Amino acid sequence: MSVIRSIQAIQIIDSRGTPTVSCKLTLENGTCATSMVPSGASTGSREALELRDGNEAYLGKGVNKALANIHEIIAPALIGMDVTNQQDIDEKMLALDGTSTKSRLGANAILGVSLAVLNAGSKTLELPLYQYINQVFDHINGEKPKMQMPTPMLNIINGGEHADNNIDIQEFMIMPVGASNFSQAMQWASEIYSDLKGILNAKGLSTSVGDEGGFAPNLQSNQEAIELIIQAIQNNNLTEGKDVGIALDCAASEFYKNGTYNLQGESIKLNSSEFTSYLSELTDKYPILSIEDGMDENDFEGWKNLTKALGDKCQLVGDDLFVTNVVELQRGIDDSLANSILIKFNQIGTITETMKTIYLGNKNGFKSIISHRSGETEDSTIADLCVGLGTGQIKTGAPCRSDRVAKYNRLLWIEAEQPDLTFAKNVIG
Repeated sequence: MSVIRSIQAIQIIDSRGTPTVSCKLTLENGTCATSMVPSGASTGSREALELRDGNEAYLGKGVNKALANIHEIIAPALIGMDVTNQQDIDEKMLALDGTSTKSRLGANAILGVSLAVLNAGSKTLELPLYQYINQVFDHINGEKPKMQMPTPMLNIINGGEHADNNIDIQEFMIMPVGASNFSQAMQWASEIYSDLKGILNAKGLSTSVGDEGGFAPNLQSNQEAIELIIQAIQNNNLTEGKDVGIALDCAASEFYKNGTYNLQGESIKLNSSEFTSYLSELTDKYPILSIEDGMDENDFEGWKNLTKALGDKCQLVGDDLFVTNVVELQRGIDDSLANSILIKFNQIGTITETMKTIYLGNKNGFKSIISHRSGETEDSTIADLCVGLGTGQIKTGAPCRSDRVAKYNRLLWIEAEQPDLTFAKNVIG
């Protein structure tokens, strides 16, 4: 039988050495599935609540309260439910919590169970996880997406909250949009990453890495970071813009204070209009295909101006702006803020809500980019998620560190198993 027999949760360690939730779900037929919950550093103020203990252990970041909620509240309510009813189970947990921010049970507790349910469902029906995800989306939204392999977005220079350096923009990424398949995209990316290390070494710059595996040198400007990446692209006989594009995650909320964007690394302060001009100049000068969180999460006028200026030229991605939430995304659609959304399931807390947000984006011409968090685990569910939902893009760090590479390796296996799946290249435009 595919009904839930037991749910166990333990505290494990993520890629930053911080506790997080891992959940093991066992069915009456003996099937078991596990999950591991990621955690962010640069977080939006409207994200669902990640419940932490706040005591002396692990500097207050333990998750024993979340574990207790799983064992004492969630598990008794779910035992006996059919694991293939993802939406019913997720909605049961939402009702148990009863808050808009999941502040009673904790989004990390709820997501741990929701992910374990998803994996157990795929095992019960003996389907690869990406195929099962495709079916679950159809059940929830009445539409079956076309599955495809994604273009990866690889963060190869880290700044902002992801590194202890002087670069203000948080992520400088490459997108191998000209590759013929996912395997070639990863080959190009790995070669560029390796070449960039050599360039940094030759200049006497640090090759230590940040939270997401990108290098974290001290540089004179954001432009210097882009130019170093372009040099690495060219050194591999590839053409910037045609073969490999640049993507930025400004994480602008991290350096926005009192109505001003403070670029401390360049010793300049800009208002919203000036920062829009700053980003426009970068886009005119360099082959930038995507800009994430180009404005503060509450600078709605700034977002409107940025979208007017660059919305027809560039993918403008809302992360802190939308926090994988249908209400926040609908506001963005209504007010013409951005044209794409970053999808992080721990921002909202359940697989069902995540899929409803993607569906809303699809219906309104918003691209969805499936994303990791800076605090990750070896769980590779997001790889299957982006294939099963056909979103066409995945953002999951540098080709470095097993917590990042686990997702890319899973995608390489999916491509090997499903060679007829289309590679979603040239998704920008």
